[in-house]
Amino acid sequence: MKAAREEVPFSYLVKVGNISANAVEVHVEADERELKALAGSWDILAVDDLRADLQIARWKRDGIRIKGRVKAKIVQACVVTLDPVTSEIDETFEQIFVPENSKLAARRPANDTGEMVLDPDGPDVPESFVGDTIDVGEVVAEFAAMAIDPYPRKPGVEFGSHIEDTGENDKKPSAFAVLKDWKKD
Repeated sequence: MKAAREEVPFSYLVKVGNISANAVEVHVEADERELKALAGSWDILAVDDLRADLQIARWKRDGIRIKGRVKAKIVQACVVTLDPVTSEIDETFEQIFVPENSKLAARRPANDTGEMVLDPDGPDVPESFVGDTIDVGEVVAEFAAMAIDPYPRKPGVEFGSHIEDTGENDKKPSAFAVLKDWKKD
């Protein structure tokens, strides 16, 4: 089932034909090389650990449902001091995949005017896949990346000398202000 792809930092390929209606339990864990590649891909200092427990099963006739829990330990630079900040990720996720030519892949909810309606709290629209494999490593890495704090801060550190502009000294520029430096020759 596993075959790494060079362009993807963390890869674990699953053959769709081997998946039945009964969920298959899969445990994936990144090795040292993959951890370094993920840190570079995510633009953080280090990824110390990345693992996931997944349940992979058929969904409807030709789709695949992946449910799982991803855990990671990462090191980022503090946005105030640039010191290393260690944090942990623990996220559950669910993703549905359908073949790219499936009718379920093309179905998008729309209202009476034809506008697409998306419910941010509703289920995600199924992703499509090409061929007979799905890279669950990419799925795991994607959900871990979405859980990374974009502004990590060491505990107790604040922006001390930062002064917010109140706007009281702002003046509306005159429409003719650009002409003041204009000289006639």
